[in-house]
Amino acid sequence: MAVSPDLWPALALTFGLFLAVGFFAQLVDGAVGMAYGVISSTVLLFFGVPPAQTSAAVHVAKCFTNGASGISHLVHKNVDWRLLARLTPAGVVGGVVGAYLLTGFDPTFVKAIIVAYLAVIGFVMLLRAVRNLADTPPHLEHVIPLGLVGGFLDASVGGGWGPIVTSTLLGRGHAPRYVIGSVNTAEFFVAVAISAAFLWTIATGRFNLGAGTEWANAVAAISGLILGGLVAAPLAGYVTKIAPARFLLGAAAFLVIALSIFQGVQLWPHLLDEPIVQRFNDALAPR
Repeated sequence: MAVSPDLWPALALTFGLFLAVGFFAQLVDGAVGMAYGVISSTVLLFFGVPPAQTSAAVHVAKCFTNGASGISHLVHKNVDWRLLARLTPAGVVGGVVGAYLLTGFDPTFVKAIIVAYLAVIGFVMLLRAVRNLADTPPHLEHVIPLGLVGGFLDASVGGGWGPIVTSTLLGRGHAPRYVIGSVNTAEFFVAVAISAAFLWTIATGRFNLGAGTEWANAVAAISGLILGGLVAAPLAGYVTKIAPARFLLGAAAFLVIALSIFQGVQLWPHLLDEPIVQRFNDALAPR
């Protein structure tokens, strides 16, 4: 595909912007176990990229950044293998289903429910951060359903694996080091599966990424996300290893609460237009 010379300055600006976004998002994600998808998706959506294209771009970038981050966590021995073995297959199945469904429905109402859930989880995490934390590996109860839900929501609403899975596991009171390392490593396999699902929907004609200038901008954005994330990823395992558990949990809690509030404010006007909300308002209206 030929690119007009007049387009190169704009593409360079897009690449530079997403280079910075990718670095910051991966540094946060690797250290506290969440937010790469949420931060990257938020920026892409802000620039008018449709949800399905946003999710596809972010998950392609995650294949590279989560691979590097996972290696870093493995090197620093932050991974609980039993947790990883249960999360990964469940997340892959949920992610593939979510990627397929995203190309066919509006996720606004579902996303609003998730935002409310995350806000509650964030406050639970904050309360636990104030108390003493036991430095024990996470238990395996309900991990497979959690992985299914996390993978599905990560693909279908453009980000959610870390906020859903990491937040829930941290909310149980277990060591952030093992939770963050295991969830980050599992996310690599989930991202690969989701990206493959998007490629399949493109090949079958269910999903269209666009053409011409849209393709060039998409390549510039994805390249920036990948390179920025790869630079930050090696730092993730070390930061998680040396940082105090209560600090990591507190930082993750503030991040979850802040992102929940931010996304809630963004979603509110769109949520009011949902048919189910309008019917509810009509039912409450005085006759």
